[in-house]
Amino acid sequence: MSFPEAATPPQLRAQVLDLQREAWPPAEPVDPAAAASGDAAGPAPDHVHDPALEPLSMLLVADGTVLAALDVLAKPIVHAGRRYRVGGLSTVVTRQAVRGQGHGRRLVAAAHEAMRASDLDLGVFTCDRPLQAFYESAGWQHLPGTVLIGGTPQRPFPSDRPGFDKVTMADFFTDRARHDRPAFRHARIELYPGDIDKLW
Repeated sequence: MSFPEAATPPQLRAQVLDLQREAWPPAEPVDPAAAASGDAAGPAPDHVHDPALEPLSMLLVADGTVLAALDVLAKPIVHAGRRYRVGGLSTVVTRQAVRGQGHGRRLVAAAHEAMRASDLDLGVFTCDRPLQAFYESAGWQHLPGTVLIGGTPQRPFPSDRPGFDKVTMADFFTDRARHDRPAFRHARIELYPGDIDKLW
C-alpha cells in the first residue's frame, strides 16, 4: 500500500510510528498521550519527513498489520553541472516479530520498481555497510567511493563523517541518467535535503 505520508490512514500511520520508535528509540521516553497530541519529543503523528521532499509511505500490510514500512523522498539536485530528479529510501523498518521472513526485501524491491516507474532520473541513498547485500538483493547497486552530502550548504552532513560506516546505493532509471552513471562513481553528491531529513 502507498500513500503520501500525511495521508496515510491513521490506524496504519500509528503502527508505522510504533515500528520507527522501536527501531530508533527517541533520546527520551515518549509519553503516549503527548505523542498523540504531537507534543512529545520525536516524530509528530502526522509526519516524520520534510513535506518539501514529497514523502511517499510504502507499507506491507497483512490483515491490518503493518509488517514493514519505508518512505520514498524526492528532490531535484544538480550534479556535475546537470540537473536530475532523485529519490531515495528512508526509515526502512520491519516489524521485529517477523524479521528474517523476506518482508523488508519484498517492500524495498517494490519501492525500487515504483521509483523506476516514476518521474525520477535515479534513486540514491545511503545504508549501513552491513546492509549493502540486502539492498543489492532488492535491485539496488553499490556506488563505490560515493559520498552523499546531506544537511544544507551552510550545515553539510556528509555520509563519510567520522563515526559513520555508510555505503551509497543507487539505480539509474532514465537513459540520460544511465549515460551519466560514471559521474556518480567516486563522487561527492550534494543532496542537501535540509535540517529535518539530514541524510537519506
